[in-house]
Amino acid sequence: MEDYVFAEFKNVDDNELGLFAIFDGHLSHEVPDYLRSHLFENILKEPDFWTEPEKAIRRAYRVTDKTILDKAVDLGKGGSTAVTAILINCKKLVVANVGDSRAVICKKGVAKQLSVDHEPRKEQKLIEDRGGFVSKFPGDVARVDGQLAVARAFGDKSLKDHLSSEPDVSMEKIDDDTEFIILASDGVWMVMSNQEAVDCIKNVMDARAAAKKLTEEAVAKKSSDDISCIVFIKITLLPALLVGLFS
Repeated sequence: MEDYVFAEFKNVDDNELGLFAIFDGHLSHEVPDYLRSHLFENILKEPDFWTEPEKAIRRAYRVTDKTILDKAVDLGKGGSTAVTAILINCKKLVVANVGDSRAVICKKGVAKQLSVDHEPRKEQKLIEDRGGFVSKFPGDVARVDGQLAVARAFGDKSLKDHLSSEPDVSMEKIDDDTEFIILASDGVWMVMSNQEAVDCIKNVMDARAAAKKLTEEAVAKKSSDDISCIVFIKITLLPALLVGLFS
């Protein structure tokens, strides 16, 4: 099990932030553990976070990845995907990701994906332009240089020339139609569509129970990967959330 989850509320000046993330490591625990400890810290240190959050998050992802690569002797040769969500004053959600952990929002019962699955086939030309290749053997998924099943990740120093750590970033307004948000590693998404995940928990009002149910449903559907998820549920008419974590 190399998934790490993060959820924290904190006040910064006159703003309330909700910080949520799933880090899905491969080959080692060190990189996702490092991300859990440092990525949000690096994002919030960016001087233009409040005025240009997308630019700040992109820069912080790059800075964090460079540090991980520089510390490869200590952190090992592995890497990690990441999906992060920053909730600002319960009004605006900023989502960023590298890899295939995913963020999905439910509004009026309808699922909407907020992140981008960085699959090798989708980015094959970019990988080949960097000198790499994408292979797919029978019974397996496509892999960068025959090794990694995602086209973007933190770390992975031996593959970095062919692998990006540039995140996709999206912003979403939290309005009266918003019901809940799911962050989950690919152990959920390999066996469930976005709408299936939403339908699975749409009638569960307790966030931890919702996260537990989603995890158990993925296991029941024979998911063969690590499974972690965070569910945060908007409390109607109140500027607050219920948050549940489960791995």
